[in-house]
Amino acid sequence: MKAKVIVRLKDGVLDPQGQTIQRTLNKMGHAVTGLRQGKYFEVEFDGLKDESAVRKIVEEIARDVLCNPIIETFEIEDIS
Repeated sequence: MKAKVIVRLKDGVLDPQGQTIQRTLNKMGHAVTGLRQGKYFEVEFDGLKDESAVRKIVEEIARDVLCNPIIETFEIEDIS
């Protein structure tokens, strides 16, 4: 099974990389009024068939390893 995880900065947390990308896009002529960057992960498991078990494992991995819960949130987008 494979799970897709998106990690984003929490609202109100400064995003200098997103601001740099936004400024660059505006200089290129794109009228971007807001941009925030994040991280995307695909986590694969062999031998696991139970979606709820995979979700539980992926939640633990995302909370403990993939994101900093002080400044970031995560979302499990798909399990297939």
